Amino acid sequence: MNQIYLDHAATTPMATEVIDAMVPVYSEVFGNPSSVHAFGRKARHVLDQARRVFAKSIHADEKEIVLTSGGTEADNLALIGTALANKQKGNHIITTVQEHHAVLHAAEHLEGNGFEVTYLPVYEDGKIAVQDLRNALTDKTIVVSIMTVNNETGIIQPIHEVGELLNDHQAYFHTDAVQAYSLLTIDVKKDYIDLLTVSSHKVNGPKGIGFLYINKSVQVNPLQFGGEQERKQRPGTENVVSVVGFQHAVQLLIEQKEKRRETYTSYKKLFLETLEQAGVNFEINGEQSDAVPSIINISFPGTNVESLLTNFDLSGIAASSGSACTAGSVEPSHVLSKMYGANNDRTTNSIRFSFGLHNKKEDSIEAAERIASIVKRLISLQ
Repeated sequence: MNQIYLDHAATTPMATEVIDAMVPVYSEVFGNPSSVHAFGRKARHVLDQARRVFAKSIHADEKEIVLTSGGTEADNLALIGTALANKQKGNHIITTVQEHHAVLHAAEHLEGNGFEVTYLPVYEDGKIAVQDLRNALTDKTIVVSIMTVNNETGIIQPIHEVGELLNDHQAYFHTDAVQAYSLLTIDVKKDYIDLLTVSSHKVNGPKGIGFLYINKSVQVNPLQFGGEQERKQRPGTENVVSVVGFQHAVQLLIEQKEKRRETYTSYKKLFLETLEQAGVNFEINGEQSDAVPSIINISFPGTNVESLLTNFDLSGIAASSGSACTAGSVEPSHVLSKMYGANNDRTTNSIRFSFGLHNKKEDSIEAAERIASIVKRLISLQ
């Protein structure tokens, strides 16, 4: 049976070119980048090259790139580190109800430490309203964190408008761009973004590495203590091998970004057309005119998440009910609950399918055919 992976929003397989680039680094670039001898300088050179690639990809300066262990650490550093460093200006944080838990739980931590947090609502189209942000801003607001693309629905948020609004305010603007980075054009200067999170394993790079863009004007307190790496903002010997893999993954996505958008758009179209032709009753969550082509979140009325995922897995299809970080939980999606209401059936009968480099055109059709058969069977058993 052909195994079909439709969970690229959770994690992506490493590209062959990425693996090939990493292998020689294990034996050839083993020096500590902080060491002054030749071995250390060689490792430092490799890090500097990668940092320039990361910076160029978002139109930043290489000195504004801080390497982290991934998106979660970057989100925590952005939210908590910036809040702590700027608490003399105020104690108010604004984020949204649909953020990744790396941001939501960081916000909750700040609430427990004397900060006030406002959670902006999300509407049935899957987006926040800039007017809600405008109404929530105060002279004590110091950090606003709004993701670029929601990881469960794939809906693109009005990031440029948010940046423009905050450009004349003291609050620093952070965006989690983990799901956006491989498909959307990102310019931190044009969009007035102060802090931006990226994770390697979402773009066909290795796990355990990511970066946080921090504008030179932003003061951020470190959350860990030890050495003075990453300009004293993130101590610890850098993961040179993974940085090299991450760099090559980024170079690939820069070269292929337009092609990937076109490919995933065609995959999504074929997938939905096949479901429709099979006569399956389904509803798409979120306004698709504002969605990335790689993610589609679908409600199958008359079913439930547990039985769907179990049967999909048995039929060789990998999908998820939302964020991979809560994939082991049977709780309703917090994103869909905020979009449609906690008691809406969509919160317990919706599945996220996400396309990537691991897929072929035929996968979209075959997966949809298997899914249609499963959904019909499950409904007939009721």
